[in-house]
Amino acid sequence: MTTRPEAAYSHGSSPKTALLYCNLGTPDAPTPAALRRYLAQFLSDPRVVEIPRLIWLAILHGIILRVRPAKSAAKYASVWTSEGSPLKVWTEKQAKLLQGYLGERGHAVTVRYAMRYGSPSIADTLNSLRAEGATRILVLPAYPQYSGATTASVVDDVANWALRTRHLPELRFVNRYHDDPLYIAALAESVRAHWAVNGRPERLVMSFHGMPARTLALGDPYHCECLKTGRLLAESLGLSKAEYIVTFQSRFGKAKWLEPYTEPTLKKLAADGVKKVAVICPGFSADCLETLEEISMEARETFLHAGGEAFSYIPCLNDSPAGMRALTTLAERHLQGWPTLARPDAAALQMQRDLALAAGASN
Repeated sequence: MTTRPEAAYSHGSSPKTALLYCNLGTPDAPTPAALRRYLAQFLSDPRVVEIPRLIWLAILHGIILRVRPAKSAAKYASVWTSEGSPLKVWTEKQAKLLQGYLGERGHAVTVRYAMRYGSPSIADTLNSLRAEGATRILVLPAYPQYSGATTASVVDDVANWALRTRHLPELRFVNRYHDDPLYIAALAESVRAHWAVNGRPERLVMSFHGMPARTLALGDPYHCECLKTGRLLAESLGLSKAEYIVTFQSRFGKAKWLEPYTEPTLKKLAADGVKKVAVICPGFSADCLETLEEISMEARETFLHAGGEAFSYIPCLNDSPAGMRALTTLAERHLQGWPTLARPDAAALQMQRDLALAAGASN
């Protein structure tokens, strides 16, 4: 395999540390053409769809990419903002804030964001960081719960970039933070703040992104980590087992996925006489199509149509101070051992010494 050309090696250059914050991805525009490009990349990932390759590619290009882009484009259009895709807007903002929060704690770390599918790509962003002199890079996927289809796919993409790179930086990866105390506390704080405005519901539904049920049998820890997040959040809120439920959304195809499913659960709750629910999506670090359209729009309609009277959606952590502090502390923990603390300003130190000497001379 041929590696890409690089700038000539520079002797004596100072080591620099960077953090790459990775999210899933988003189309460039809410149009069928943009969705076709995005879905082709996303659904071609063997980590995402574990069907024999030749069979799946025939289905993907022969059927799915002919039908689904137009339907998905309409859904994206319903949540698109003047700034662009909500996921991209929030992810970019989180990366900027993360650099600021780390800076406030004295860390000289360059933070960039990238998307596993779509732009900016992981490879392009890593190339930019290397061009800026990064010699140590912490890769932080935005997924709290580990899954082969998400976290491991980010590692795959970084590894593919590494195969084409001659002078590799030191690399570290964050695998999960599903039970991190500050993450759980940030979720609990967001729930309490929402209840203070909207009232406490009869049930709190914690909806996580779905995965095929077979992934659990194959050893993927995602299902267990989602349940643990749900349990810890419920304990933090003082909820009994009867007051909350963990569900899974975003099914695709006819195969069995992790259960219980979110929309059928909401329909049953309404049929059983539950009038008021609140839904939170703890597996998403930023609001996106799956939270804003699938939950806040579609799931709301399902619950109300089935006889429910009040449905409220609790936003993702997004740029909340508690959420950003949790991410910052997580990054800080994984940066330990690297020389990230900013060097003191030599001129400022000299001025302090001069002032001290001048004060001593006048006494």
